Amino acid sequence: MHPETKNDALLELRDYSITFATPDGEVKAVSNMNLSVRRGERVAIVGESGSGKSQTFLGVMGLLAKNGRTSGQALLEGRDVLALKSRELDHVRGKDMAMVFQDPMTALNPSLRISRQLTEQLEVHRGFTARAASAEALDMLKRVGIPDPSRRFNLYPHELSGGMRQRIVIAMALLTKPKLLIADEPTTALDVTIQAQILDLFNDLTAEMNTALVMITHDLGVVAGLADRVAVMYAGRIVEEAPVDELFEVPAHPYTAALHASIPRPDQDVDQLAVIPGRPPNLQHLPKGCSFSPRCPMVQNDCIDVSPKLEILAERHSAACFHPFPRREEVLNHG
Repeated sequence: MHPETKNDALLELRDYSITFATPDGEVKAVSNMNLSVRRGERVAIVGESGSGKSQTFLGVMGLLAKNGRTSGQALLEGRDVLALKSRELDHVRGKDMAMVFQDPMTALNPSLRISRQLTEQLEVHRGFTARAASAEALDMLKRVGIPDPSRRFNLYPHELSGGMRQRIVIAMALLTKPKLLIADEPTTALDVTIQAQILDLFNDLTAEMNTALVMITHDLGVVAGLADRVAVMYAGRIVEEAPVDELFEVPAHPYTAALHASIPRPDQDVDQLAVIPGRPPNLQHLPKGCSFSPRCPMVQNDCIDVSPKLEILAERHSAACFHPFPRREEVLNHG
């Protein structure tokens, strides 16, 4: 957590952990995370599948599986949402914070028309009348780029394309004007053209409403034009956090550098793509030292013995690495 984020933080995770009870023992999906999201800020959470990025925010939303348990604090405007009773959380969830999922069909009721699913949000969370809710919902459908919204307003989810369903889910999430919007891999199932449109939509609408956005993705490439700041997760921990431009220009952690190298580029042949060797660790049997050490090309003895803590390298740039890549100014100063 960086000093300047404390006073104006909308969301603060403090020593936040998530564990799952399984027949084979306890699995620690998220370990002692500290992260702040400021009002109106756009933060990307990046990492491979199984890194804990989605579970982190399912826990904040109170949507973990029954065998999951959170500890620490998740403060939304200073109020610990982890300590709320289910009825209190229902009021906060949807009104103050909302989530957009990778598969819109998990968020849409297949047996209800789109109109009812949208207007219900406004009637429950903002006290709208049925008529006022319909007018507001139709206006939001226009804003998210649904063609001929009056006709599609009364369709069922299965009558819409995947891209349109995702726009409906975004509209549903934004109708209550949440202070925090969490988007969990919202473009993965869409083709490249629709992906770009959806990312532009997030960019425009969150800026217009001053909504803080947390974008969860495994693809570092999608965050370049969207995020203000990026937190990179590996094996349930944040291993690097920095402003987006700095993360791309001077990645400090070998894992971040490997993710960056694996982004496809138009001037590269497919057989030139870099891959990260090995597999993410088993969360029940993490290595003694740095979790990335078995896959790291820079590994040294201290990496194997001790787990590095997230340390500040420069203003707003932290990494959990004993041997971070040198920053450009360090190379120039010692060159």
